[in-house]
Amino acid sequence: MLLIVFVILAGLFVAVDRIAVHYAEKEAVALAQEKYGYSNSTNSSVELSIHGFPFLTQAASLEFDHVSLTAGNFSVNTTANAQGDHLTIRRLELELHDLAAGSISSRRVDANLVTGRATIGYADLSGVLSRLTDQGGALTVKQDPTASSGGNTATEAPLRVTGTKDGRTMETAASISVAADEFELRVPELAPQPYTWRIPLPQNINITAVRSTADGVEFELTGHQVVLGG
Repeated sequence: MLLIVFVILAGLFVAVDRIAVHYAEKEAVALAQEKYGYSNSTNSSVELSIHGFPFLTQAASLEFDHVSLTAGNFSVNTTANAQGDHLTIRRLELELHDLAAGSISSRRVDANLVTGRATIGYADLSGVLSRLTDQGGALTVKQDPTASSGGNTATEAPLRVTGTKDGRTMETAASISVAADEFELRVPELAPQPYTWRIPLPQNINITAVRSTADGVEFELTGHQVVLGG
């Protein structure tokens, strides 16, 4: 009989714990959408997972070991807010470690360490470059062949742009470089100044590296003593 009672109580505890974590995750997603604009496109999505069991024990101590945040297909604009400058961030992944909240109702959480990555596709880069330069034809941004043989550096990745300029076929060098939470696209033959975008990230997370891959451009993200919400 005692064993049956124990099993029932354990099951109830697990059920309550899962309900509580689901509610907390839902509230955290709403905060991320409100604070960082991760749901500003019709097909954007945000998911958050609080790892570890039981959740209620973590909530009682206001300390959480590991939280994962994933956002996809949200839009960012250049820092200059140029016409037609919207660019889709295909995917943003953040792994947050050693989190602490000030109170159970706090809208601020501090994370000791955050790692992650963000990716953008060549089709999206091609579209925004075609709109911004208005060369009278579609431009195609792709990986530079030198990238596979050491062309990438920590803060800059080489690209190639092909298309039509002034009625003639062209192919020219381009690059993406990163600093803090911003990245800029440089195409010297088409534009004298770079186009710069900022990724909306929690405070103290920076883009620490960039790579041009076969599937798109990938940014590495790192943060220490990160402030979320607030």
